[in-house]
Amino acid sequence: MRSLKLALAAVAAVISLGAARAEPVKIRMAWVAPVSNWASIILEKQDLAKHIGKSYTLEAVRYAGTPPMMTAIATGELEIANLAYSTFPLAVQNANLDDLRIIADEFQDGVPGYATNEWAVAKDSPIKEIKDLKGKVIATNSVGSAVDIAARAMLRKAGLEDKRDYTVIEAPFPTMKAMLQEKKVDLAPYVLPFSFDPQLQQIARPLFSSKDAIGVSQFIIWAARKSFIDKNRAAMVDFMEDMLRIERWFLDPKNHEEVMKIAAKVTKSPPERWDWLFTKRDYYRNPDMIPDLKALQSNINLTHELGFIKAPMDVSKYADLSLVEEAAKRVK
Repeated sequence: MRSLKLALAAVAAVISLGAARAEPVKIRMAWVAPVSNWASIILEKQDLAKHIGKSYTLEAVRYAGTPPMMTAIATGELEIANLAYSTFPLAVQNANLDDLRIIADEFQDGVPGYATNEWAVAKDSPIKEIKDLKGKVIATNSVGSAVDIAARAMLRKAGLEDKRDYTVIEAPFPTMKAMLQEKKVDLAPYVLPFSFDPQLQQIARPLFSSKDAIGVSQFIIWAARKSFIDKNRAAMVDFMEDMLRIERWFLDPKNHEEVMKIAAKVTKSPPERWDWLFTKRDYYRNPDMIPDLKALQSNINLTHELGFIKAPMDVSKYADLSLVEEAAKRVK
């Protein structure tokens, strides 16, 4: 009798273990900007995701910026973060997330034939060259952000340094137009989708671009912790397979009309406002989700040279593209 009870208990344990293993892996993915960040729209096409609800579940979580993402991924409240080239090394070095891994591309700036961020002055401004910014006030979205780093690099080329030669003030992207118009700043960045604002184009003219400043930049990447990847590798490959399929659908020109409608639905705005989305007027997004690690290394080197990270970083040690490479073999 005792042997029978033990046998039954063992069977129950195996069944319980199997049920636990069958439970879908919870993946929480961060986003900041609607439509520009994949996580804000991919669930609109979850009908293309073969594995969602089976091997994994997906929750898109909005954050105000990357600093709270670093905290969330450190405390286990987030599985995939969207980090800029300037904030990824901060997460590794300052937040001690040395097991953070680059797993995919989000978008790249300055790729030939595609969009690049620009910095503008008022049309009636006497500023004609970078050197004319000496003694002026420059707007940035956040000190140390990828946008901020590119601007500082351009000004340094002209021999200008923060505090010594110009003043930096922080402001949200939607307010940049008003700040230029009201003469509160002399130079301001305008990024997608704000750069397509016809009123901004009427009052401002570009002075330089991110491409002028730093060339191609691996602007945003997906990052996850190695411990999570190792524990849930099969589910992560399934997830990447689904993401590849969905992203390629959004990037396919034949789906553009529907893409505009989805963007309109997500942002509660007219569809025609999104005619540029996922075209060559947009940032470059690698259809295989492979980040440009060479560009990323250059971008992080610059971030170190400008003093925003304390030590150099070898990007190759923090990249794991095996997930997306394995997933790509399944998607034809």
